Amino acid sequence: IPVLYMLIFILGLSGNGVVIFTVWRSKSKRRAADVYIGNLAFADLTFVVTLPLWAVYTALGYHWPFGVALCKISSYVVLVNMYASVFCLTCLSFDRYLAIVHSLSSSRLRSRGTMLASLGAIWLLSGLLAVPTLLFRTTLNDQNSNRTTCGMDFSLVTGNQKHELLWIAGLSLSSSALGFLLPFLAMTIFYCFIGCTVTRHFNNLRKEDQKKKRLLKIITTLVVVFAICWTPFHVLKSMDALSYLNLAPTSCGFVRLLLLAHPYATCLAYVNSCLNPLLYAFFDLRFRSQCLCLLNLKSTWLEQKQENLICFYSCFPKKRDTVMG
Repeated sequence: IPVLYMLIFILGLSGNGVVIFTVWRSKSKRRAADVYIGNLAFADLTFVVTLPLWAVYTALGYHWPFGVALCKISSYVVLVNMYASVFCLTCLSFDRYLAIVHSLSSSRLRSRGTMLASLGAIWLLSGLLAVPTLLFRTTLNDQNSNRTTCGMDFSLVTGNQKHELLWIAGLSLSSSALGFLLPFLAMTIFYCFIGCTVTRHFNNLRKEDQKKKRLLKIITTLVVVFAICWTPFHVLKSMDALSYLNLAPTSCGFVRLLLLAHPYATCLAYVNSCLNPLLYAFFDLRFRSQCLCLLNLKSTWLEQKQENLICFYSCFPKKRDTVMG
């Protein structure tokens, strides 16, 4: 797991850095989707910077040597990333819904001012929803194993063990509901409407509509990959919370299964932060072209392609005659 964390750190840092550089340095007119994608990459980049800390923490057998401040800040950043990512994807889906289903009447809702206001709301809401982690996360000394862990401490609000279990379950379930279930439900509804509209007009799509369809494919892929990566994490976290409330099995075998599966589900969720740039590069021709131009690789790539064609046609002159003809 520490090795995977460091791999995600390297890929996420380089990939999301390229995405941010490409989006904000692009000379062509930015789409609303580009701005949301840039913010999604920024959330992922901020998060992956903390991964070396978690890699060391895991490698040391869950011993935290970095102090209280980094325990609070790095945990807070993880949660802010989760909320900001899913909210950016929800706004992307809503933007596509307006562009495709209400293309004629949604110009005001898709204005630059509205987009900037929605981005401000995304970051403000993400920061506020993650505040409990900032308050309750701290370093805890385990005298039995002589380790210092980075965990939740609810002594600020309660000294009763039963109330503490309610706090743990309540925060866990609310974060899964607000940070995954409700946004994903909204995205599903948007895509149902989009799917009906695209299917109805599939045979007479104009060139502009074809571009919308390609962008829709990219965003749909982002949402599906996000769901695949984060669903196991939220399912395990919710089952753990329900076991605190005696609404799920509390046997040693079940709890042991949750404890064993949780690190791997967490790792899969973190993988999402380095997959997004690969998806942009694979699916979005516009992004790939802008990225090559900004990195001064496009001219080199075209020159190499031209050299390969010259070499090929010199070896096979009949092919050259056929193509030129």
